[in-house]
Amino acid sequence: MTTATRSPAEAPENPFALSHLDALEAESVHIFREVAGEFERPVILFSGGKDSIVMLHLALKAFHPAPIPFALLHVDTGHNFPEVIAYRDRVAAQHGLRLHIASVQDFIDDGRLRERPDGTRNPLQTVPLLDAIDSHRFDAVFGGGRRDEEKARAKERVFSLRDEFGAWDPRRQRPELWSLYNGHHAPGEHVRVFPLSNWTELDVWQYIEREDIELPAIYYAHEREVFRRDGMWLTAGAWGGPKEHEATRRRRIRYRTVGDMSCTGAIESDAATNAEIIAEIAASRLTERGATRADDRLSEAAMEDRKREGYF
Repeated sequence: MTTATRSPAEAPENPFALSHLDALEAESVHIFREVAGEFERPVILFSGGKDSIVMLHLALKAFHPAPIPFALLHVDTGHNFPEVIAYRDRVAAQHGLRLHIASVQDFIDDGRLRERPDGTRNPLQTVPLLDAIDSHRFDAVFGGGRRDEEKARAKERVFSLRDEFGAWDPRRQRPELWSLYNGHHAPGEHVRVFPLSNWTELDVWQYIEREDIELPAIYYAHEREVFRRDGMWLTAGAWGGPKEHEATRRRRIRYRTVGDMSCTGAIESDAATNAEIIAEIAASRLTERGATRADDRLSEAAMEDRKREGYF
């Protein structure tokens, strides 16, 4: 008796195959557990932005029902959106997590940093970040960077070695074949870890929708007083905007990415739900940083230059 062979179209689906989001989740959970096994004092960079929120959600899953064995660290520029800071503090308290805050304003007040003429403080985060890593002796620092965001981030490995000055050297990157991660580092060095490296902005939003993760309301369409500068809608604030010739207008906007108010632009949008945002992103041809981050427009290699100095 011969057995008829089925065409691929007729073959039953593998009931044990992971979905795209399940595969990404499993990879990120594996990375968190790997770091917990290899390092002594890891910390999660947590700003209250969507990528750090998803990263924290994954960490909670990785160690449930035990508590997360890491603290949180935020480099506060002093020009952050109030809604995001309130969310940051609430979530840290909700999960009983220790939150370390490195304040750019403190470094300006004591003379270790100088205010920039344009009022932007994002480039000033490097020194407080490195100081916090050194003073708390963190040997692994989780960040929410993704390869789809920007060209310099696309070059970086999941485990990114930083030297004793916190600097990144692309030539010292290690192979990560078969998802094997090398956390070896000399005294004074540390490793930056990116559990969301292989995620895209669309993946992040689809995961937020699936897991029903709460975000700051700033990510959804709302009316806000904004002004136009360099092709972006910025929020007025004590950081130096708007100038005399920059009139504020009330617009219905939302934020694709959240950082310092002085360099984070909004987009005009009516997307008020996760599903509407997913549809909007799927149709977009601009990355979130390319469309709304002024600090990445300073030069062709702006991000890579900052990373070589110790920035994330």
